[in-house]
Amino acid sequence: MGVLSTLVRGLVRGADRTAEFTSKRGPKTFYKSRGAMPTGVVTCSRKFIPIREMIPEFVVPRLEGCRLKAYVSYKTPPGTEERETPERLFARAVAPQIMKDIEAGAFDKDQLEKYGLEKTQEGKLFKLYPRNFVR
Repeated sequence: MGVLSTLVRGLVRGADRTAEFTSKRGPKTFYKSRGAMPTGVVTCSRKFIPIREMIPEFVVPRLEGCRLKAYVSYKTPPGTEERETPERLFARAVAPQIMKDIEAGAFDKDQLEKYGLEKTQEGKLFKLYPRNFVR
């Protein structure tokens, strides 16, 4: 078939321009990702080179003696533990160290980095000021 007859055939049948553009419809160089991350690179000669660091590695624990099941029903009652708040986390993690240093007389309010706290929020994406906290 010639070019003209192919063109006429396409005009008569109609072109489906609204169809999804997939890798089967596109050229050989078209690669449409379907949500998966690439595990390597394609060179200029169209050769795929896998990179070990880009391949995901799943670490699955052995559950041979475990009585728990993989499914949790929606009918299960809510848990009995209270929600974790910043105040409770501070009281459990940092406050005992600060109290111990106060009793020993070694507490210095200018050296809060020792307890994992930061003096300033310079260069942070979100500034943590009281007006930014959700109440």
